[in-house]
Amino acid sequence: MILDVRGIDTYYGLGHILNGLSLHVGEGEVVALLGRNGAGKTTTLRSITGLTPPRRGAITYKGGSIAGLPPHRISKLGIALVPETRGVFSYLTARENLEIAARPGHWTQARVFELFPNLKERLGNMGNQLSGGEQQMLSIARALLTNPSVLLMDEPTEGLAPVIVEALTAVLLRLRGEGALSIVLVEQNSRVALAFSARTVVMDKGRVVYDGESAALSADPERLAGLIGVAE
Repeated sequence: MILDVRGIDTYYGLGHILNGLSLHVGEGEVVALLGRNGAGKTTTLRSITGLTPPRRGAITYKGGSIAGLPPHRISKLGIALVPETRGVFSYLTARENLEIAARPGHWTQARVFELFPNLKERLGNMGNQLSGGEQQMLSIARALLTNPSVLLMDEPTEGLAPVIVEALTAVLLRLRGEGALSIVLVEQNSRVALAFSARTVVMDKGRVVYDGESAALSADPERLAGLIGVAE
């Protein structure tokens, strides 16, 4: 197990968002995190990365406690986040966005350009000159260049045209094939999420209500609809 979240309680002010949440991710494992809007999925990622530290509970990474560490320390340890907002620096070029995050390791600019060939052609463009799909590609590429062991992705296909979703789905499948990278994918598109992951965790009101094989949910549309509120 590379990441172990045990019984965390996370708040936004007086709002109790995560209620004793537990989640584990094995080394090289790909996990989809599903749930209705407001279930606590983004808060789970923010709790892991230190952006919204939990008030109670434990989070361990590679056997060491990371609960309460500042986000930059957690990032340096090897946990990367692709945020829902993409987090692209609009006042930097695409090249500078990549260079500012790069650390030595398996992932280099040459390798990320194999995933995102179109991005190579836009390196001189400022962040705010990129389309939504290009910004998402840049956000994922930048996270990979930190050479993490765990990659957390928050709604990477949200708001994108179907053709871009298809291209990003292909990238996700290639990342899964790398094997050495543990991935947690928060995704509203259950079709994409279930096809991508072997295991799915479903949240509701800050708690885990399902933790099991993705294939089992794919084969049971009624149960899936009952858990996440939609059928796809």
